[in-house]
Amino acid sequence: MMSWPIYFYSLIIILLFAFLGWLLSLVRKNVTHVDSMWSLFFVLAAFTTAAFVLFVYPAPDRLLLVLGCVSIWALRLCVYLTWRNWGPHEDSRYIKIRQNNQPNFWLKSIVIIFGLQGVLAWIISVSLHAAIASTSALNGLDYAALALFAFGFVWETLADLQLSQFKVVASNKGKVLNNGVWQYSRHPNYFGECCVWWAFYLFALAGGAWWAIISPIIMTLLLLKVSGVSLLESTITERRPAYADYIKHTNAFFPGIPKR
Repeated sequence: MMSWPIYFYSLIIILLFAFLGWLLSLVRKNVTHVDSMWSLFFVLAAFTTAAFVLFVYPAPDRLLLVLGCVSIWALRLCVYLTWRNWGPHEDSRYIKIRQNNQPNFWLKSIVIIFGLQGVLAWIISVSLHAAIASTSALNGLDYAALALFAFGFVWETLADLQLSQFKVVASNKGKVLNNGVWQYSRHPNYFGECCVWWAFYLFALAGGAWWAIISPIIMTLLLLKVSGVSLLESTITERRPAYADYIKHTNAFFPGIPKR
């Protein structure tokens, strides 16, 4: 079952949350906290669907399983990004966007920062809606999805933890992290994130929603071509000369044995 009216109700909830984030940005004169809001958009979407679905039929196992997975993933990512970005400074990405959208960036940001990310999250959340609204019993695909989610979540968490530990050591400034999970790919955090979203799609597929594949495809493209790998690597060799050698020996995205 996939009730499209419920799907559109979640857009209203997401945009209300985005509006609150925009109001906070006017007080802080800083939009960086939208990064922390990103994963929470998906939690709001998932729980909105679940709230409506539970009025129709008793909570099936898949609904509870998906809610648990998306909540754990979202809260960890939100806490990590909030800790990483804590402070009055604005992220360099948003400083550049602010400079390119003057005058009246404070007003434009409601659309180009908060509204855009809210709508994008809503579109990507279609696999969560489809999985939560499905009525079929658990099957083998659900267990495959759970295994893939667990791997992606652990891989992403390890990558973020190891990078955080590396950055707090003053002598590592300007150096390149090339051990731990970072020896297998240059962006293990993005690879773990990608696995999580393909896992959410498998949950939807287990419920019969094959068409929800648009969700992981968009997220994969974002991670590879838009806000992830391509964006980071466009300038990193200028800031870290050792990164050029790292590129020669380490896969960009998919983990692999380091090249000698």
